[in-house]
Order: sequence, then structure tokens, then C-alpha cells
Amino acid sequence: MRATKALHEEGQSIWLDNITRDLLTSGTLKRYIDELSVTGLTSNPTIFDHAIKNSSAYDDSIRKKAKEGKSGEDLFFELALEDLTRAADLFRPIWDRTNSVDGWVSLEVSPNLAYDTKSTLAAAKDLHARAWRRNLLIKIPGTKEGLPAIEEAIFAGIPVNVTLLFSQQQYLAAAEAFLRGIERRIDAGLDPVVGSVASVFISRWDTAVKDAVPEALRNQLGIAVAKQTYKAYRQLLGSPRWQKVFNSGARPQRLLWASTGTKDPEASDILYIKALASPFTVNTMPEGTLKALSEHGELGALLPADGGDCEAVLAQCAKAGIDVDALAAQLQDEGAKSFVKSWDDLMEVLETKSAALAQAS
Repeated sequence: MRATKALHEEGQSIWLDNITRDLLTSGTLKRYIDELSVTGLTSNPTIFDHAIKNSSAYDDSIRKKAKEGKSGEDLFFELALEDLTRAADLFRPIWDRTNSVDGWVSLEVSPNLAYDTKSTLAAAKDLHARAWRRNLLIKIPGTKEGLPAIEEAIFAGIPVNVTLLFSQQQYLAAAEAFLRGIERRIDAGLDPVVGSVASVFISRWDTAVKDAVPEALRNQLGIAVAKQTYKAYRQLLGSPRWQKVFNSGARPQRLLWASTGTKDPEASDILYIKALASPFTVNTMPEGTLKALSEHGELGALLPADGGDCEAVLAQCAKAGIDVDALAAQLQDEGAKSFVKSWDDLMEVLETKSAALAQAS
């Protein structure tokens, strides 16, 4: 049995952390669904920046839409929605079969809105309406300003992928925003089933501290933070407040592991996949990591519900001078800035391509 299938049968959803038009038109994404147990897909500004910059597959659409007067963000979202609605249609049978637990695709609001609550909510509503796909999640960053937008989006019935979470505390804040939105829907007599995942980024922790921790702690901090977050997740699922909304027909917000590609060339290419195997979670994998996993045999033990050795590892990191709370805030801020940079690069690519294609036609 492929390790991808084994992981799926353990109860973890495998989502591809990539989208390109070539993946869709070549049939590769469909093959990943059929052969590698892929049940969803995520995107972000960096992914689209690379996809559009490095491919001519978008040229015809860019040329056509530019002639219609589309440019900048408006042009990008039209291109992105073309890809993601096609992907959503591929995953729709899974969404139907799992009664909306799985089979989702994700589209992010402009990263320039990460610290603007009102504009984030307006963008989320607009993109959700334009997509017209029930299995599309709108990605909203779990920043302080993003949290009220998450609550309001959930209350409005918009499925949300909370992105840029880096710690147990940031996850709990996102879960609270989700829950408030659901409780308000129940109080208003609305359908309490609104899809959501909370995306916790892993590998960036280890990249950030690789020169600051002893060898024994190398590539351990991200996993320890994940284990601590998983413990909080399992406790929330069993808490009276959450069980009360479940009793009213609501669904849990699932925990999602993001940034799970191994950055250390000396470490296993599926380091974070094996370490974070856990039921009722999602692991969104870069394409290379997905392929590497498909070639491996054994997965190993599942993530312990009590967090295992996470507190001991975190204590050792603290002893080595790592302030986890401060670093979590730093990583979230750096992540938001990184997406803005990719967004700016993307806008520049679209402008350059539009001009070159117009001149050539």
C-alpha cells in the first residue's frame, strides 16, 4: 500500500499545496486524486506568482482579459478563479461523498488586507460570490485584525481557511473566532454547518532557529509546536462548549498542517509528514513532498493526543534562548510580509505579460 493511501486510511486528509494551469490541463491533478489519495488543494500568492511567471499556459487568458480592460488584482482573481473553480469541480465528488468534510480548495484574499478587518471581510464575500463553488474556502490570515473578519465571514456562511497561524495561542484565537461565528448562526436560527480549517505553519520554525539551537534540537521546534497545538485541538473537540454546538448540528473546524515541506537538506524529505500523521487533520503538501511520500512505505506512530514530549522539547528550546511566543508573532508578521512581496511580484508579472502580449498581437 502506498504511504499516501495509508495516511488517508489513518484519517488524515492529504491536500496538495500547489495549483497551476498545467496541473489541470495535463490531467496531473486528477491523477493525484485517483492514485495518491489527494482530497483537496490550497493556494497562496507565492504559488500563483510562480505558476504565472514560469508558464505560458495563462497567456491566452491574460491577453483576452487585458483586452477587456482587466488589470492588476482584478485580472489576477479572474485567472485564479478559472483555475480554482476547475479544481473545485474535480474535488466536488469527494466533497459530496464526505458530506462537506473534505474535497475543498482554497483562495486567499489580497495579502495587503492582512491588517484591515473591514476590507478583508468585503473581499472574502466578493470572492466567495464570484467563485460560485460550495467547496471553496476563502483564506483569511489569523492576524489580530483578521480574527474579527473570520468571525463575521463564518457568521455570513462563508467557508474559511484561517492562514498564517504559528502557535497554540494563535490557533486558539482562530478557533475562538470560528466558534463565535457558529454560535451566532445557531442563535440566529441559521444553518450551523460552515466549513473551516485552521492552518498552522510548521517548517518555518526550524528554518528560523537552525543556527540558534543545539544539534539535538535541530528540526524539533516546529514538531513540538505542532504537538502542543494538536493537544489543544483535541481538548477543544471534547470541551462542553464545542460539544454543545456539535449537538446543534455544527461541524468542527479542522486543524491543518501547512508548510510541511522539509527545508533542511540533511533531514528526511517526509520529516514533517511522518511526525504529524494524525486523524481528523489535514496535511497540505508541496508537490515534491507528496511524490516523496508516495514512494515511502512505513508511516510510523500517530501523533499522540496529549502532545507527547512537546512540553519537554519546548522547555529545552527555551533553555537554549528561544522565546516561542515572540518568535510566533515574528513568524506571523514575516509570513504576511512574504505574501505581500509575492503579491507585488505577481502584479508586476501580470503587468509585464499583459504589455508584452498586447504588443505581440
